[in-house]
Amino acid sequence: MQRIPKTLQTHINAAFPNDVCLVATVLPSGYAQVTPRGSTLVFDDGHFSLWERGRGSTAENLADSTKVTIYFRKPQLRADGILPKGGIARFYGTARLYRSGPIYEEVWTRLIQPEKDRDPDKKGFAVLIQVERAEELDGTPLSMD
Repeated sequence: MQRIPKTLQTHINAAFPNDVCLVATVLPSGYAQVTPRGSTLVFDDGHFSLWERGRGSTAENLADSTKVTIYFRKPQLRADGILPKGGIARFYGTARLYRSGPIYEEVWTRLIQPEKDRDPDKKGFAVLIQVERAEELDGTPLSMD
């Protein structure tokens, strides 16, 4: 399992609303489904979490073992030398869905308030994405700190 660099974790967790992560899956047609997810957070060193409200094609396409790409871009990180290749990091992993239980509750608890406000009846579900690969824009593995 690949780790999410500590130097990026705070930036990812504070990405909403200006630098929201893009989350991509592959539709049955073979096309990529790319969508911004303000709920994307670092769950632990090896997992992202997100809250899926379950209203669109991304939710329909997500299942246990779905391959997911998370695209993070924060231009200031290029200027700061943290992500020198465009301020971009890509993470590749596998999803696991939680519709109840302790992880479901933990993801909800950590969720930022604007995302909770978009699902006031808590009808969505939690997703953990286990990171298998982390890289810069050019495919170079992210340096782990």
